[in-house]
Amino acid sequence: MARLAFDGYLDHLRGESARFREVLAGCTPDARVPGCPDWTAADLLWHLTAGQHFWTCVVRDRPAAPAEDQVGPERPSSYDALLAAFDEHSAAFIGALEAADPAEPAWSWSDEQTVGFTFRRQAHEALIHRLDAEQTAGDMTPLDPELAADGVDEALAVMFGGTPPWGEFTPLPQHLRVDLTDRDESVWVQIGHFTGTDPESGRSHESIEDIAVVSDPGEEPDVVVDGPAGAVDAWLWRRGDDAEIRVAGDREVYAHFRRAVDQPIT
Repeated sequence: MARLAFDGYLDHLRGESARFREVLAGCTPDARVPGCPDWTAADLLWHLTAGQHFWTCVVRDRPAAPAEDQVGPERPSSYDALLAAFDEHSAAFIGALEAADPAEPAWSWSDEQTVGFTFRRQAHEALIHRLDAEQTAGDMTPLDPELAADGVDEALAVMFGGTPPWGEFTPLPQHLRVDLTDRDESVWVQIGHFTGTDPESGRSHESIEDIAVVSDPGEEPDVVVDGPAGAVDAWLWRRGDDAEIRVAGDREVYAHFRRAVDQPIT
């Protein structure tokens, strides 16, 4: 699946951030966020504010890695001040990206160590949290199909898939194909197991059910999952149900896939 152009990611980041702010401005601070039940509207607002500030520092300062004791901005006590803080830090973030070359090296927690990673990842972060804001307010608008299609690939390849250098992915011979019915695009996934020990936390993972995005293997898939891009993206992020999702094929392979992606991400 072809990625968006970097100026496309930036345009979406601007638009999704603006819609996020617009919707939350009309919410009560203690409104609950359906996709993140432990959060209030105020928590959601601060989450994206602090996140965009963090990535501003990465893009602007280019640290080898963020300091473990890095101090972020102080959370304001009032909702109006939270909205003002979002305005400030979101504008600074977009300005930092506008001034940067996506091809330049920059730290990230993934194996893609460029500024371009931040363009893409944060466009999707803003998209999903815009969806959170709209669900909180009960004021829904569609997800952009092009961005959502890229988001399906990003969710499967980066957020749920991807193997850190300290781990190993052992593939199984079965494949699942995700067809995006409104985009005429597909993402192929191979199921397998992950093993490794995180050197930072010391936590060991032994043969955990996992997935990897792969090229078309040239054979029939064991499972086909299909639906509109926006519905599939929201479903993968646990922000939508499976009303528009269809599944056909080997139920054990599908169950492996679901267990691999059945984890909350924020």
